[in-house]
Amino acid sequence: MDAFLERIRRQGQEECGPGLTEIFINCYTNTLDTAVRNMGDGTVHVITGDIPAMWLRDSAAQLRPYIVQAKEEEALRELIAGVVRRQFQYICIDPYANAFNESPDGACWSKDDPGQDPWVWERKFEVDSLCYPIQLAFLLWKNTGCTSQFDRNFHEGIRRIFQVFRTEQFHEEKSGYRFRRKSPLFRDTLSRDGKGALVRSGTGLIWSGFRPSDDACTYGYLIPSNMFAAVAMGYLEELAAKLFSDPELEQEAGAFREELRQAVEREGRTYTEEAGMIYAYEADGFGMYELMDDANVPSLLAMDYLGYPADPKTAENTRRYILSEANPFYYKGAKAAGIGSPHTPPGYIWHIALAVQGLTCRSREEKLEILRTMAATTGGKGVMHEGFSCEDDSKYTRDWFSWANAMYAELFLDYLGYQLER
Repeated sequence: MDAFLERIRRQGQEECGPGLTEIFINCYTNTLDTAVRNMGDGTVHVITGDIPAMWLRDSAAQLRPYIVQAKEEEALRELIAGVVRRQFQYICIDPYANAFNESPDGACWSKDDPGQDPWVWERKFEVDSLCYPIQLAFLLWKNTGCTSQFDRNFHEGIRRIFQVFRTEQFHEEKSGYRFRRKSPLFRDTLSRDGKGALVRSGTGLIWSGFRPSDDACTYGYLIPSNMFAAVAMGYLEELAAKLFSDPELEQEAGAFREELRQAVEREGRTYTEEAGMIYAYEADGFGMYELMDDANVPSLLAMDYLGYPADPKTAENTRRYILSEANPFYYKGAKAAGIGSPHTPPGYIWHIALAVQGLTCRSREEKLEILRTMAATTGGKGVMHEGFSCEDDSKYTRDWFSWANAMYAELFLDYLGYQLER
């Protein structure tokens, strides 16, 4: 670790300056120093930061920047593999849950279901929660050759993921999933006595109860998450062909990948006066669309970052639309301009969204400018937050949010030329 950080420190100071580099060091070391715990059974538990639970999504995103260094360090490769093993252990316990406890102690955000498994912190079904562990497992193998993450739980977890995705393509008719929470926040529970947003079945898309913000979907087909699911199926297709020698899985994953891609292109696009044909954030299959973008990943802004093969013109139009005030969650102020979320107060921009904007822009100069904006909006803390006021960055949410720190670190490494093969 010390040799890698020293090399990055020298290069960063030369190309970015000492201020941005010191914030990188703060953010990069934060997760390993504070959020990671080796469980002694070959798995690694990763808390999200100021909440003592492991999100499947967050933990994958938190560890992704370390794959660059893991190319050189076996211990780090095995640590990341341990995170993957933990993720799939959890998926085998409950593939509908999004966050889990370190031990089966029954801790939870809210006691939503009297029969909730004691391992489960929260049982909000989010399509992306089942895509991120596949992504982390694949990227670790693709970039380092590591294969120890592909244990029995991985293969069982993949089987369960297929079952859930196929069921949720017909949510109205086939799904028994329900989520009810006594909360004053309507986004914190599902409508229709816990069944959630009504959709037209048979579109090819996968229904999601919640967004990656953990807020309930307005319309049940979350387009960025379906894009991510298509990419994840492509990962499984490649693993089956090149590593597992499993032609049945290769064929199944490849067919599902193409089915999802076609469904996104058919059901997830609509015409707007402002930008022409764009991808919608959500759809219901009946012709209703949610035209916006949210700061959390997967997002429309993150299409290229995730590796989705979008229609180029539609993707260009979409980016122009969501990085403008046509997007109701795009904010401009004295401190910054960027995408926020209904999950946080109006006018609050997210560091995650700024990082994704930098990771998906073509200009190296723009990447550096976004790094500077992120570094200048930490409220003087020297680490990233969830959301901050576009007018006053001393007003922010979450003192300790490891995912946001990881995204700054990933953009910094990207600017210096360290990209992952995918």
